Amino acid sequence: MAAQRFRRGSVWWVNLDPTVGTEIKKNRPGLVISPDDLNAALPRLIVAPLTSKGQPLGCRPQVIFDGRPARILLDQLRCVDKSRLVSPLGEIDIALWHPVLLQMLA
Repeated sequence: MAAQRFRRGSVWWVNLDPTVGTEIKKNRPGLVISPDDLNAALPRLIVAPLTSKGQPLGCRPQVIFDGRPARILLDQLRCVDKSRLVSPLGEIDIALWHPVLLQMLA
């Protein structure tokens, strides 16, 4: 897969298995949060899993994705090899999640 396909704000099916302990499991949508310059240069990305369930927390912005409510689990950030990304699903506007990420990491 070409590096330019993995853009910040894009959502992909991501294979998150194997996991340990309470890490979020299975194939699920994942939001690419790493910057595009890193995405182009490195063989791995930083992703935040999406879920339709989960406890509402300040670090879990709720969005509508693919016509359904979803939470971006910014508390479950993962660095993953690009080979874990299965197929693209769409995009989520950076304005909906980036301010929460910055506040969480400040």
